[in-house]
Amino acid sequence: MRVPISDTPRLIYEINTRVWLSDLSRQYGANIDLNSVPPTEWDTIAQYGFHAVWLMGVWERSPAGIAISNQNVALLNEFRRTLADFEIEDNAGSPYCVLQYVVDPQFGGPAALASARGELARRGVKLLLDFVPNHVAPDNPWVTDHPEYFFRRGDHTLPEDSECYTTARGDSFACGRDPNFPPWSDVVQLNGLHAGVRIAMLDTLLAIASQCDGVRCDMAVLLIHEVFAATWNVPADQIPKTEYWMDLIQQVKVAYPSFIFIAEAYWGRERELQGQGFDLCYDKLLYDHLRDGNISAIGSHFSTDVAYQRKLVRFTENHDELRSSSALPPAKLEAGAVIAATLPGAVLFHEGQLEGRRTRVPVFLRRRPEEAVDLGRRTFYKALLVAVCHPVFSRGDWTFCRTDGWPDNQSAENLAAWLWDDGMERRLIVVNLSERYAQGQVRLPWQDPTDTQYHFVDPIAGVDLVRNAETIMGPGLYVELAAWKFHFFEVHRLYREASGHGDLHLHDGVRTIR
Repeated sequence: MRVPISDTPRLIYEINTRVWLSDLSRQYGANIDLNSVPPTEWDTIAQYGFHAVWLMGVWERSPAGIAISNQNVALLNEFRRTLADFEIEDNAGSPYCVLQYVVDPQFGGPAALASARGELARRGVKLLLDFVPNHVAPDNPWVTDHPEYFFRRGDHTLPEDSECYTTARGDSFACGRDPNFPPWSDVVQLNGLHAGVRIAMLDTLLAIASQCDGVRCDMAVLLIHEVFAATWNVPADQIPKTEYWMDLIQQVKVAYPSFIFIAEAYWGRERELQGQGFDLCYDKLLYDHLRDGNISAIGSHFSTDVAYQRKLVRFTENHDELRSSSALPPAKLEAGAVIAATLPGAVLFHEGQLEGRRTRVPVFLRRRPEEAVDLGRRTFYKALLVAVCHPVFSRGDWTFCRTDGWPDNQSAENLAAWLWDDGMERRLIVVNLSERYAQGQVRLPWQDPTDTQYHFVDPIAGVDLVRNAETIMGPGLYVELAAWKFHFFEVHRLYREASGHGDLHLHDGVRTIR
């Protein structure tokens, strides 16, 4: 099925803004903010082929939130595990405990963000920022000016457990929460069903949209009416007719039609959020299946309809997850990266991932430990990014391919294969999703003349094959792969010269991956 070309970015690069600027300041021996990032740094990002940069954590953070987190023993222990020389000043507060949606002065303020956006735009790269819809900091001005926007102790729908509340402005407010975990003690919960909250959030989003090209919406799933009502015991007669996201997204896109909404999605709610207007949703299910090695679930996941898949964001790490270099063995890491980068939809890379960083840095910290670059990992990612920047992954048809085995060898069940084809260029991806050796025949949907020959070139693994159409359109392409290994094939059709010399030549394109 054809995957339509759109303005939605396919390759996204997440940067922890505070930590990145801290590293640059140390590297250049000067205080670097978003206005003074050396042009070569923006050049490097653009040269990797990224379509968008998500500058995570640019908004002003809360002093009250910092004070609360400094009393959290578990957090402090995590900080000390991350930084052997941790000092209390290293806790800059959570970027998801937003004081107000103004660019932090330490990053240069709004003018510096505009400068960074301009640098990215000149290189053809979009800018994405954060939007946190579920909660705000306890010292956010709304807490004083509009206490009706929040749940407070005494509301008949709320539990009386003291850990669910925090004191702000002399009143007791419910802490923000995910229903599956303890409350977040450094934030207060917004009532997303309140009409005033929706108006205030729309104004906030419109202000954000004037400064960037899209937002990643933190814990977007919590604002689905069914989820929100269950979390906060809201009676059915208090639920608005229009879903929160449908209401806000539609209104923002009237003013900014190409503005991009990305949802942090969980619990199988991705399709629902897509239906409410999100351009892209996290594909956490794929991440979990890859991490856990759930082969049958991975295969089922790939076979869902392409219209749904092209609105998913794949990843093998982000700021919430362990670094893939520490969480996954090398072969599984590379296979996962190839899978994430070659399925329909978008793929998210995390700053430091390309260099093989192993330390996950809590989002509260202003700096991170120094780590040596893993040259092998960087070489792999460079090759992969060159490969997936080819236009066939944007303009081509995507097909999930059948793999067949034999009565005495069913290891083909552990193979997954898919094809990109735009009529000229073809790319075939085959991955062994298991810890065991796998063999099988990949069935390809081609109907070329019977005298056609195919040249399969895998520049990443160094494999070079020629097969005839009779074989390919009969039993299929034979592959054998060790545990978690893959093929990333360019496929070229070959023909014989009319002179009759029998030489084989490329018929439909040149190699684009080195």
